[in-house]
Amino acid sequence: MDRIEQFASPAGAAGTVSDVGAVIERMRALRSDWPPGDGVAVFNQVYLTVTETLGRHLTDGVFPDREAVSTLDVRFAERYLAAVDTAGSGGCPPACWRPLFQFRRHPGVRPVQFALAGINAHIGHDLALAVVDTCRTLGCAPVDLEEEFDRVGDLLVLLEEQIREDLMPGPDLLEVADPLTHLAGAWSLERAREASWSAARMLWRLRGVPPLAEEFRTRMDAGAGLVGRFLLTPFR
Repeated sequence: MDRIEQFASPAGAAGTVSDVGAVIERMRALRSDWPPGDGVAVFNQVYLTVTETLGRHLTDGVFPDREAVSTLDVRFAERYLAAVDTAGSGGCPPACWRPLFQFRRHPGVRPVQFALAGINAHIGHDLALAVVDTCRTLGCAPVDLEEEFDRVGDLLVLLEEQIREDLMPGPDLLEVADPLTHLAGAWSLERAREASWSAARMLWRLRGVPPLAEEFRTRMDAGAGLVGRFLLTPFR
């Protein structure tokens, strides 16, 4: 077997999109559906900002292999959009996403926590699967995507600092004693991306052994969900 049937890209789901422009349109539509304080809306806005930036770079020629970056971005976004559609229809999204949907209206959770929990779910589970999806779509292996994967990662790391600055409350001097500062600082996008790349390579190697691949994916999903729950610890 040359593919991983159990967690194939959610084709046919309401969240499926065809290109980066369609991803942006769908996220903008979701933004209009939710109130600004909604936890999923907070993450959606962060994701929309990142995707709009990536879309501009695609047209500016920053990425030499535009097809690979575009395909990876779309396959990646499908995972989030499918989780939104599943939760919206009363279904059960992957474990990595459940804390964000469960706590999205909790008054004691701050915006930066919602943003980090969504990023954690998407990077900690969905990204590795999106790499495998992209490899199947383009007929390549993960090693062929590594350079573009790293270029996208560099963009995300630059945006992460801006996200923290925009969403972290209060003056810097006061934040030193704020437990939220320690919670947010304990999670690293760079480390999460490194783990996701290793997971993608492992899933690719396991593609001919579906039971082991699914067990690996399930444990990865559960682990991301546990981290997400900690990130959403209420502060009042």
